[in-house]
Amino acid sequence: MIKLHDKFFKPYLKEEQILAAIDKMAKEIAADYKDETPLFVGVLNGAFMFVADFLKAYQHPCEVSFVRLSSYQGLTSTGIVETLLDVPDEMEGKSVIILEDVVDTGRTLKQLVHLFNNTNVKEFKIGTLFYKSDVYNGEYTIDYVGLEIPDHFIVGYGLDYNELGRNLREVYQLNQTDMINLVLFGKPGAGKGTQAGFLKEKYNLKHISTGDVFRYNIKNGTELGNLAKSYIDKGDLVPDEVTIDMLKAEVEKNPDAAGFIFDGFPRTAAQAEALDNFLESKDMKVNATIALEAEDDILVERLLERGKSSGRSDDQDETKIRNRFDEYNEKTAPLKAYYEEQGKFHSVNGIGEIDEITKRLSKVIDSL
Repeated sequence: MIKLHDKFFKPYLKEEQILAAIDKMAKEIAADYKDETPLFVGVLNGAFMFVADFLKAYQHPCEVSFVRLSSYQGLTSTGIVETLLDVPDEMEGKSVIILEDVVDTGRTLKQLVHLFNNTNVKEFKIGTLFYKSDVYNGEYTIDYVGLEIPDHFIVGYGLDYNELGRNLREVYQLNQTDMINLVLFGKPGAGKGTQAGFLKEKYNLKHISTGDVFRYNIKNGTELGNLAKSYIDKGDLVPDEVTIDMLKAEVEKNPDAAGFIFDGFPRTAAQAEALDNFLESKDMKVNATIALEAEDDILVERLLERGKSSGRSDDQDETKIRNRFDEYNEKTAPLKAYYEEQGKFHSVNGIGEIDEITKRLSKVIDSL
């Protein structure tokens, strides 16, 4: 096991496995191009080590150049592909083989294809050392593949996590065997949103706020959003199964997350049971529920102060604030009992400096 920044990675592919895959690719490409002089275009930064070893294995006339694109920050793709080093000049009439380190969703590949569509090359093909077929969108044919791998975050052999790990001779996989899933409770003003922001960064968790998920689906007119709106417009409660389906969609959109923070759901014991059933179907579970605790008088003062700038009417009326506290106590009591029975309920002091509270929460999470 190795540690890069704040993450641990476990051994995945040995150097000899990688070199054997490269040798196989070189032979396949040579069978197609040994009688001409192809131009190999490596994609930086990740493919530099792959291209170097590939050229050693490809013992036929060839040319080489590089382009540089970027779409990753940390563990996830930003979805925005930047061209940092453009395609080489004088490619007219040449056979071009793009050499990618890894093909996953295909966003970077799409940008590459667009770059070469603007040139007068004889033809271009795509080769990748690592291919995540489970998540590839299938828009373009992958002509040469070294190794087909599952959709796990990997480092080493040119691939990085925030620029560390590129120089490793072997490939390591993010150690996600201990996925952390949290349910976060807290009265209004307890700082739940602030702390969720810190925890998701520290532990690579995805913060799923039920309110945000509802607003997104309704605003974007998704099938689930329209269904939820139909209940809301009639003044009815949205059924638990609709909310669960929205949460399921959020979980499935984030396969690289090391876990999830559920905020705003569950609100009842029945919803907690529904969440458990859903997570169990994904071979996951709630590891802990954490309640940020604070005295009502302190929170009232905090919310009234917030109301001066937030413009929220329910933050400007003490009676309304205390009514919200009563509602929270009424709803949370059965949930507390539900999770205490499972040994998963934790209470954390929510008063103090923000970083002090984060440390208290981290202590609970690190003990899981």
